[in-house]
Amino acid sequence: MNENERLPIDSDLLQTFVRIAECGNLTVAAGKLGRTQSAISVQLRKLEEGLGTTLFLRTAKGMVLTPAGEALLSRAKLIVAEIRETAQLFREPLTGSIHVGLPDDFDETVLECILMGFSRTHPGVQVLARSGCTSGYAAAIRTGELDVAVCSGLDDPGGEPLDTEEIVWAAREGLIWSEAETVPLAVLDRPCYWRDLPKQLLDAQGRKHRIAFQSGSFTSLQAALRAGVAIGLLPKSCVCDGLQILAESDGLPSLPTSHRSIMISANASEQIATAMVEAIRKANQR
Repeated sequence: MNENERLPIDSDLLQTFVRIAECGNLTVAAGKLGRTQSAISVQLRKLEEGLGTTLFLRTAKGMVLTPAGEALLSRAKLIVAEIRETAQLFREPLTGSIHVGLPDDFDETVLECILMGFSRTHPGVQVLARSGCTSGYAAAIRTGELDVAVCSGLDDPGGEPLDTEEIVWAAREGLIWSEAETVPLAVLDRPCYWRDLPKQLLDAQGRKHRIAFQSGSFTSLQAALRAGVAIGLLPKSCVCDGLQILAESDGLPSLPTSHRSIMISANASEQIATAMVEAIRKANQR
């Protein structure tokens, strides 16, 4: 075998790498993979030696990706998902149904890719999906009302980590407003941090504010912001054409990060739930 034929990585090593990156902790990752901590440490060392680089820094807070690790992560997730999808070609087709809950703060393209990708790969599975506020998803997972759900929160909502996203202040593009004026807010009218956070932050800053628009959906919230009647909070990926991002230099308070994770019901079909999780992760990487 010549040098060009020696591949420094394989799918098992990549899967271990991805899980460590998602968990940020070797012990937690080992539990998720059903292996010992020493076993996945050996795999990580083998991957790093094969690539000739360091992928993680070990800190008091856990495993932190190096720049090389960051560069590998998105590609590794896609490769692992593609290998699993290819393997499905030679397995018995999945049949049955799945109830899945997705957040409406996902970019519309991600939602479309999840549903389209899963349906194309597993046409024998009936998907019953809902999109909306995730505050009730954890309870629905516990009761079995949902089989798989993507939950979000300002802290880790539990489950398998999916991603984090920056929260931003958004307003109509070109909107000029005075820092001295009462801040007109567009907020979500539902029991979650998207409703309460903007008011809490402005109160802490001592800024006067008023509710100018409220709605139960991000789509309506975006429309109100584009109309220029208010400013409000959005996930950065939801800042569409016609909107601008405001900053601390505009006199607004700094914002936390949103965390998303995937929860799976104990009552769910393991194979179907795993397939849906793969579809979610793959679409989220596009």
